[in-house]
Amino acid sequence: MNYTQFARRNYLQGPTPIEPMPQLSKVLGGDVNLFIKRDDLLPGASGGNKTRKLEFCIADAMENGADTIITCGAVQSNHCRLTASWCAKEGLDCHLVLEERVAGSYKKEASGNNFLFELLDVKSIDVVAGGSDMMAEMQKKVGELSVAGKTPYIIPGGASNAIGATGYAVCAEEIMAQLNEMRLSIDHMVVPSGSAGTHAGMAVGMTGVNGNIPIFGMNVSRPKEVQEEIVYKLAVETAERLHVRGGIDREAIVCFGDYVGPGYSLPTDSMIEAVTLFAKTEAVLLDPVYSGKAAAGLINQVRKDTFAKGSNVLFLHTGGSPALYAYLDTFRS
Repeated sequence: MNYTQFARRNYLQGPTPIEPMPQLSKVLGGDVNLFIKRDDLLPGASGGNKTRKLEFCIADAMENGADTIITCGAVQSNHCRLTASWCAKEGLDCHLVLEERVAGSYKKEASGNNFLFELLDVKSIDVVAGGSDMMAEMQKKVGELSVAGKTPYIIPGGASNAIGATGYAVCAEEIMAQLNEMRLSIDHMVVPSGSAGTHAGMAVGMTGVNGNIPIFGMNVSRPKEVQEEIVYKLAVETAERLHVRGGIDREAIVCFGDYVGPGYSLPTDSMIEAVTLFAKTEAVLLDPVYSGKAAAGLINQVRKDTFAKGSNVLFLHTGGSPALYAYLDTFRS
């Protein structure tokens, strides 16, 4: 696949590591060999997967003359933190629209990403009710800023459009190059599936490089059938952008909706167990919203013998650990 045709910033500092997780594998019975792709170690304020997407989204904004970025997310959004981070590095103003998906959950004085928004000099934060039309809310901000003489550019939630998903098509190529160099055969990948850009981009990239590694998306916000259609639609758009021959097989998009629990960002016992197990066995910090629930899905699928004995399974760690500090009561109780 040829990415040189697209505007792109240079935010990466080489491939992120692929590491074995022998202690966690042992704790889970030792029949499946677990590995982790450490995208939590990507550059940006405390790292995370959105840096790969923002390489392309912010480059597109700058190519279009923008001096201001508007984006959206939930009240502890890792995407919003990383967008603010790269705006600070690029000298761009950043404005956020935060969706209070759980009523009363936004607290200006909160720790975690909310505190980092302040440090990163976000210019404004508008908090809207759960279920709001987020694109319409961002368009309102465009109007306000345009009147004030700014040139704003909207990056959708999670940077999950075909521009942003391109970053994870690139990541799929990176992973295959690493696996070939390590002479490591991976039988399955497990990725968090939320705003869909990471999952869709990875599916497109694996198709484009003939990686032939099945990908399981662990949902963090929606039922299986709904999420699969969202991921597939974005994967088709991304494949068209990248001219991937043959397009995307609908059967390649597989999601599990069993680990969302009562709703997006709401704690579950399995998430708490997963975060705790990863920390105490592998010294890896997950977040409660995305990677924690995805890891809960990984652990449950290992226990259910979904993966054949002796399988090598790679977990994509999308980052987000600053959000942990907004959930202290969940873990200490």
